[in-house]
Amino acid sequence: MTAASARGKNMPDEVRKATEEVRQRIKESHAVRGMGFAVERVEVGLVIFTMRVRQRHRQMHGVVHGGILAMLADTVAAIAAYTTVPRGTEIATIEMNINFLEAVAAGEIRAEGRVLRTGRNFVVTECEIRNQNGSLAAKALLTFGAMSGQSFQR
Repeated sequence: MTAASARGKNMPDEVRKATEEVRQRIKESHAVRGMGFAVERVEVGLVIFTMRVRQRHRQMHGVVHGGILAMLADTVAAIAAYTTVPRGTEIATIEMNINFLEAVAAGEIRAEGRVLRTGRNFVVTECEIRNQNGSLAAKALLTFGAMSGQSFQR
């Protein structure tokens, strides 16, 4: 049994189902499939992912590339945003601010995305990324545009 499945035994059924649904959707995402993001928990307004640091994540100085951390924050925050809007609503990142506070060279990192406010046209979220010791490595604030019944795709 994996650590994630062990933690899953203590989840309410609704949270367990949402978490499994997101796990399946992540497998279908070409952009994030190879990143090694693991879905730990999904509930309304809160999403937690983990990522084991691998060589492919590191830049030339041996620490996780900021772009990887930003991608993780954007993914986690977007899924958190989706949990607070009606089905069929599409969202797109319209603003992201991320502060890199501490380099991460190894271990498992944990990203926790929370919805701060859901409005009619926007969802504001935050994401904290912590290293395996629990130290805050990055903090992001993201705003998503939300459109119901329309598509952002052209």
